[in-house]
Amino acid sequence: MTIDILQQQTQLIVRQRIRLMVNQYEVHAAGPDGQEAGLLAFAQQKRLAFKEQVTLYTDDTKQVPVLGFKARQVIDLGATYDVLDAAGTPIGLFRKKFGASLLRSTWVLEQPGWPEIVGQERNQWVALIRRFVDELSWLPYHFDFVVAGRPAFSVERKWGFRDTYRVAIHEPNLDRRLVIAMAVALDALQSR
Repeated sequence: MTIDILQQQTQLIVRQRIRLMVNQYEVHAAGPDGQEAGLLAFAQQKRLAFKEQVTLYTDDTKQVPVLGFKARQVIDLGATYDVLDAAGTPIGLFRKKFGASLLRSTWVLEQPGWPEIVGQERNQWVALIRRFVDELSWLPYHFDFVVAGRPAFSVERKWGFRDTYRVAIHEPNLDRRLVIAMAVALDALQSR
């Protein structure tokens, strides 16, 4: 996957693989028909890590890293996660807004040179139900991210046996690596 090819994507599909001991994700381009149109990245959450860490590779052989994100702190309800390119250079960050997330999950994504990109659960009622009724925590959730009052991207969880997310990117200059990191993090970190 090259950055040029990645930056051309306006729709992505993130699909969780069913594994017992580790979270794994496939990130696919989405074709005009909305179907998977090629693997862009494979993600695996680091096992038994002292700090949360996820690395994305070109495929499931895990030979060539593409990007990753890692928590700055060991355990923190409002932890900041640095997003790093393949060489380990920071390209942005995201964090959960703890206070705002008590009733409706809210995330902040930062891309250098941009104002904050704020994402919040779309449906207040679904957010409340998921928090207060444990048996319904599986309900799909959707996040809309905005920058300077305009849509940047959205992440919609679909019904199904395994977690699948449709990502629509509205802001052409948004770094797709940050979008992918945030989409994977919504599944890997959302319930914490």
